[in-house]
Amino acid sequence: MMRVLLSTGLIGSIFLFSCKPRKTPPNPPMPVNVFTVTGQKVWYYDKYPATTQALSQVDMRPQVQGYITGIFFKEGAVVKKGQKLYEIDQRLYQQSLKTAQANLLIAQGNLKQAQQDADRYVYLNKYNAVAKQLYDHALITLENAKGSVKASEQAVKTAGTNLTYATILAPFDGTVGFSLVKIGDMVSVGSTILNTISTNNPMAVDFVINEKQLQHYEDLLKGRLPEPDSLFTILLPNGTLYSRLGKIYTIDRAVDQQTGAIRVRLVFPNPANDLKVGMSCVVRVHDQDEGLQLVIPNKAIVEQMGEYFVYVVKDTVMAPKGKTTATSYDKGPQLRAFQKKVKLGQTVLDKVIIKEGIQEGDRIVVDGVQSLHDGARVTLGNGIPPENSNNNGKKK
Repeated sequence: MMRVLLSTGLIGSIFLFSCKPRKTPPNPPMPVNVFTVTGQKVWYYDKYPATTQALSQVDMRPQVQGYITGIFFKEGAVVKKGQKLYEIDQRLYQQSLKTAQANLLIAQGNLKQAQQDADRYVYLNKYNAVAKQLYDHALITLENAKGSVKASEQAVKTAGTNLTYATILAPFDGTVGFSLVKIGDMVSVGSTILNTISTNNPMAVDFVINEKQLQHYEDLLKGRLPEPDSLFTILLPNGTLYSRLGKIYTIDRAVDQQTGAIRVRLVFPNPANDLKVGMSCVVRVHDQDEGLQLVIPNKAIVEQMGEYFVYVVKDTVMAPKGKTTATSYDKGPQLRAFQKKVKLGQTVLDKVIIKEGIQEGDRIVVDGVQSLHDGARVTLGNGIPPENSNNNGKKK
């Protein structure tokens, strides 16, 4: 009986011992590489999508009606101001001019006759040798003859102008496009577009900025700020850098109330006609922030729901109830990674400027961020202690 009781007690003790919860071993520290944040002077480019525009561009329309009888340019060519481009059938307008000139001769003859009659009646009227009615009629006829001459002279000018309009000349130096009419086509006043001509040197480049940036560009436009070297450059559609530098030309008159944006216009020399109207390009504005900037590698950034974070590595100790603190080393230092929300600035190659969230001297994780969570234990590189690591987590 005694043996049975002993056996039962022994089994119970074993059972109770086996039911005690086992402690889960802590997760091993995650090896990471860190980067020590330092302030530095940063040059970079603000980039804006842009479009090339002509400083002057017009649609050429005929001012007289008729058939096209001549085209005197090569499509897409550069033309000079006053160069002959189109000719409309001139025969009708030449005849109209000759008719107006003939009518002017008749009017001038009538005026000469009316002047002689009036002079005669004025002389006779001094001696009361002519009826008053004949005298008055002679003066009225003279005034009517003068009016006829003026009308005839105006008709000659109008006919001459119409004949001039039958020849279409380039209004300024520029490039003409493809002709929209051919020889023999009938053109109408105001409704028919013959061609489009635009200036090409210099070439305007338009881009849009936020109204918060407006004062800076106003200062540049009015010369209140010095322009650094290569302030404005553009990237062409194929990604190459245009060889000429631009200058700020003007700023639009008003801010768009819906978007809070405003258009800025630059001008670039275009002697070889490399820039074409309507090209898409990218304006690069060479900029430099005042003071030192905090710049970190792009790969250190973690994006979550449209917000950006980095992991800052700190030396900590285990406090009561499992909380971490960075105030003492009573139980020996541990490295932990804490998530910090940051505000991003301009991207510079493979790095990014940080505006808010971290400070100079912070150590941030650059390798291994995908496996971390807030407060995770970490070790530098392959177990290298923090005091022997440099910015990249390697031994000095």
